[in-house]
Amino acid sequence: MRRPLVTVILPAKDAGAYIATTLETLLRQFDDPSALQLVAIDDGSHDGTGDLMRRYAARFANAEVIVNPAPRGLASARNQGLALVEAESFCFVDGDDWMQPGRLAVLATRLRDLGADFVRTDHVTVRDGVRTLVRAPHPWREQLVPPREAILPDTESTMVDYPFAWAGIFHRRVIDHGLAGFSPGLFTAEDRPWIWRLHLQAESFAVVDAPALLYRRGVSTSLTQVRDRRQLDFARAMSEVVDLVEIDPESQRFLPKAVWTALALSSHHLVRSRRMPRALRGEMRAAIRGLLERLPHAEVQAAVARLDGPRRRVLASSLRGSGQAR
Repeated sequence: MRRPLVTVILPAKDAGAYIATTLETLLRQFDDPSALQLVAIDDGSHDGTGDLMRRYAARFANAEVIVNPAPRGLASARNQGLALVEAESFCFVDGDDWMQPGRLAVLATRLRDLGADFVRTDHVTVRDGVRTLVRAPHPWREQLVPPREAILPDTESTMVDYPFAWAGIFHRRVIDHGLAGFSPGLFTAEDRPWIWRLHLQAESFAVVDAPALLYRRGVSTSLTQVRDRRQLDFARAMSEVVDLVEIDPESQRFLPKAVWTALALSSHHLVRSRRMPRALRGEMRAAIRGLLERLPHAEVQAAVARLDGPRRRVLASSLRGSGQAR
């Protein structure tokens, strides 16, 4: 059997209502079935997710199903998949999303033709049957550029604010160079330090056009919807981002962006925490105070001065509690 062109890493937990669609669309990516390797990870599901993975695996030329008896989290499950990549490139897909036919064939060709470490794409969100195109926040298409040139400006949405692991394809050399892994044990926001590492340390990337990946919104089991202890991981994730930036040779250039993002996400999670149980709300506020304490004071003061009024008011108490208030 020839070496596959693309390895698809598919981690899922309790995605039985959707994953057949995901797997069916993966069968429509290449004319030659041997071009695709599937690595599916059943991360402690209690429904029929694992059974569907195994049933579909028999239809792929090259497929493996990993079963975690207990959930290890999306970051660890993706790392399990990365350890089994055989192809010259790889990508991710979640168990409640799907791809238009031929997407991976296009992406594999663009990755090879451009000679990029990774390429990124737009995506389409689907909520209650309504489809909405979400553009990757990068002004140039089909152009190879250094990834760190897509980090700034600090107060606008850029490619590090578009961390979706499934919105692109990656050359296996990012694995060989130690850039592809996710921080083990993160149950949410695992893509934040991951995308910053790629943009700080990889050599080249491009945003390209391709058949769409469709991302379901409003799925009750999605980590963007739940309000439980897993959401606390965002503070650890953003602390890791700051760690990465501080050791970079251009740390002073990129620290304002990292701090701005940490403050914006903290404001967002403080608002969401109002609907959490009281004890968990207290844990979230404590985690945010700890994150704010860890941020460099000068950059925090500069960022706060540029925040809009509502976000400043939301953050005021946490800033005082962390010693970051003026």
